[in-house]
Amino acid sequence: MKKKIHPLIFPLKIICSCNNIINIFSTLKKNFFIDVCYKCHSYYTGKQKISFSKGRIKNLKKRFKNINFLF
Repeated sequence: MKKKIHPLIFPLKIICSCNNIINIFSTLKKNFFIDVCYKCHSYYTGKQKISFSKGRIKNLKKRFKNINFLF
């Protein structure tokens, strides 16, 4: 392996808005902030809401009834 061609790797903290800290190694030098992570995202926590769109297509067709290229 050649020497002095690989980038330096630094310990890095990713800080979420829920105050969860994820420690990784990266070529970046600064910590950075994210909005959601695996501890606060609704998909991973099981608090995901499922909405059914039963009447939405009818409302969309009613709204755009004069435009023929959509339907």
